[in-house]
Amino acid sequence: MKSKLMGIALFGLTLAAILYYPQLSAKITPIDDPVQISSNDSPKVDVVFVLDTTGSMGGLIQAAKEKIWSIATTMASAQQTPEIRIGLVGYRDRGDAYVTKVVDLSGDLDSVYAALMDFDADGGGDTPESVNEALYDAVHKMSWSEQEQAYQVIFLVGDAPPHMDYNEVRYPAIVASAAEKGILVNTIQCGDISTAVAPWTQIASLGHGNFFQVEQAGSAVAYASPYDEEIADLSAKLDDTRLYYGNVEEKEKMRGKVAATDKLEEGASLASRARRGVFNASAGGRANLLGENELVAAVASGSVDLNKIEKDALPESLKPMAPAEQGVYLAKLAGERADLQRQIQELSEDRDGYIAKKVDAAGGLKDSLDQKLYDTVKEQASEAGLEYENGPAY
Repeated sequence: MKSKLMGIALFGLTLAAILYYPQLSAKITPIDDPVQISSNDSPKVDVVFVLDTTGSMGGLIQAAKEKIWSIATTMASAQQTPEIRIGLVGYRDRGDAYVTKVVDLSGDLDSVYAALMDFDADGGGDTPESVNEALYDAVHKMSWSEQEQAYQVIFLVGDAPPHMDYNEVRYPAIVASAAEKGILVNTIQCGDISTAVAPWTQIASLGHGNFFQVEQAGSAVAYASPYDEEIADLSAKLDDTRLYYGNVEEKEKMRGKVAATDKLEEGASLASRARRGVFNASAGGRANLLGENELVAAVASGSVDLNKIEKDALPESLKPMAPAEQGVYLAKLAGERADLQRQIQELSEDRDGYIAKKVDAAGGLKDSLDQKLYDTVKEQASEAGLEYENGPAY
């Protein structure tokens, strides 16, 4: 962690030198280029959570809203930082408000989280649910990566068995299709409905994945810390350093991302916003923080010449400024961003230490959902060349 902090500090100094003294730019290479938020050479992690959203699953859904940022941080902590994309399939049963609700795989985790915020527990009735249709959608309606060396995985999370009396494709054929695509399928049974054990175990076996059972609410670790409020506040300020440029469609797309950020800032818990801040300040969270066509990072890296951008393509806040003022303003935002990231990372170390003591005091929590997810990811992702050593993030 200290080496990461040193890298960020050095990057801040380098960035300032490049922006304020452009004659040095040919001689200095930034240590951590903030605009390279994804690459064809980066390892890929595609994970889809298939969540039972019927009335009995309220505790688990709330746990998912609290833990998705920690899960993203865990998955991004591999030795070679991967590109993380998450997708969701919420499912209920026929006759409910919906049977499935699909949120496609995306690296814009803010928008994925904003969709997750709308998931609630309702419906159900008879014990079986539309597990088959949910699994089908996860396999066939997601934009899975085409890259060969990618960790592609489904986590099916629910408490009830699938309906096997519907005229539809059933899970043996669906999971076989997943295997053909290189997608692993893990199952997490919440609670102790005995009729769910056999199909859940079989789905995991056919999907070359793991089956594990947790208590009804998921057994996730969701400790708050004394550092959460400050981290969440710094994270909001970090969001404010973003400026988007481009044509009408590109700007509109990023307005959607900003709207998702605003939604989670208003509706997510303090602890969840702190976890998001920790993720966004890390190397693995850069894509989610910046999105696409982010001008501060683009100019700092040299990938975009500010003087060559048409006025209409500029962010609204820059249009009234003279070119020299624009450069100074972008440099100021870049410096603020580097400082905010440094502060968040320092506080995240304190937060990690505080929570580690809580986990130790609770006996290590080896049976928690967090630990089981981590152990599964560590084992399975090694086949895609990803190495995990630091344990689960909380």
